Amino acid sequence: MLVPMRIALIVNSKATRVTEARVAGVEEALRRAGTVETVQTNAPRHAITLAREACEKADAIVVFSGDGGYNEVLNGLEHDIPIGFVPGGGTSVLPRALGLPREPVAAATQIAQALEENRQRRISLGSVNGYRFAFEAGIGLDAEVVRRVDRLGRDDKGRRPGDYAFVRSLVAVIRERRRNLDQVLEIRDLGRAAFVVVCNGAPSTFAGPVPLHFAPAARFELGLDLTAPVRLHRRSIIRLAMTILTGHAPRSTDALIGHNLDRIEVVCDEPEPLHADGEDLGDVTSAVFECQRSAVSVLV
Repeated sequence: MLVPMRIALIVNSKATRVTEARVAGVEEALRRAGTVETVQTNAPRHAITLAREACEKADAIVVFSGDGGYNEVLNGLEHDIPIGFVPGGGTSVLPRALGLPREPVAAATQIAQALEENRQRRISLGSVNGYRFAFEAGIGLDAEVVRRVDRLGRDDKGRRPGDYAFVRSLVAVIRERRRNLDQVLEIRDLGRAAFVVVCNGAPSTFAGPVPLHFAPAARFELGLDLTAPVRLHRRSIIRLAMTILTGHAPRSTDALIGHNLDRIEVVCDEPEPLHADGEDLGDVTSAVFECQRSAVSVLV
């Protein structure tokens, strides 16, 4: 007699697109592949603990959350177990970058099919100062934008602001720091830059339906890529924005570029904000980014 597959479904009910009806739909879709045990997060970093517990008793883990929840679960994995990501956040970069549908039940259906067919994609992860990230981390300007959006708080349902809040915060940071967008950090073996974005895949994020590429050559199966603008002024900002929108690499005169790297070392002149997958990790004066090649098997 075949033993049914045990699927742990980790849900963040505070994520923007998570509702009771959608949770029920995701559970129903996953049951075609096995038994489903649903657990819900109730505090920041709780998903790390839930992932560790799931590793001990489940055959696969599925996360219905936003990017912060995916990040926590990846940091809680203690051994190799297939994992799937259902888009429940306002942006949900990771499942979209992996090619999953944006609609949660459709994504869960595809994940269930992947479990039935043993269809997995082996991908690398990044880490910064020992903390894992799935698609993007950064020091400086983009991390400051993440912090500004976090400070806006959540609505009465506990949900974070959307893409437009990120755009408004980005414009505000550039305006406030326009006299200080010069070189503030050193990337070992590459040189000095104004800020640095490290990517594990492409696209790096989305603005609504539009993919944004900070490192267009990045691939989930390879090492880390980096883009580090040397300095920012009006013309270079316009050129950088165009490369992000079109998916072309920036000019070598505008930014330092790294591709398929295993280790990146950064030293800042003064403490600078750091983020990983949109999660604020505080201020740092130095950081080591490392690639964990072929780290996890994702259900796609």
